[in-house]
Amino acid sequence: MIKKAMLGICLLIIFLMVTAVLSSPDFNPWEGKRVSRYYIENSVEKTGSSSIVSAIVWDFRGFDTMGEETVLFTATAGILTVMALGFTRRKK
Repeated sequence: MIKKAMLGICLLIIFLMVTAVLSSPDFNPWEGKRVSRYYIENSVEKTGSSSIVSAIVWDFRGFDTMGEETVLFTATAGILTVMALGFTRRKK
C-alpha cells in the first residue's frame, strides 16, 4: 500500500516537473550582462514584484526553488516511510 502511494507521488512529481519545463518560456541570452545587475534592474519590470528577493527566488530562480523543495519533500517522505515501517514492525 505504501509502495503504491510512494510510486504515485514520485510519478506525480516527475509529471509536474516535465510539464513545468516544457511550458516554460524561452529567455533572452545573457550576452555581456552580469546576472546580479540584470536582476536588480529588471526585477520590478519583468515580474511585477515589489521585492527583489521574492522576484529572484520565485520568478527568476523558480526551477531551482522547485528542485530544492522536491529534494526536501522526498527526504521528508522517505523519513516518514522509514518511521512508519519501523513502528508497524515493533507492534507485531
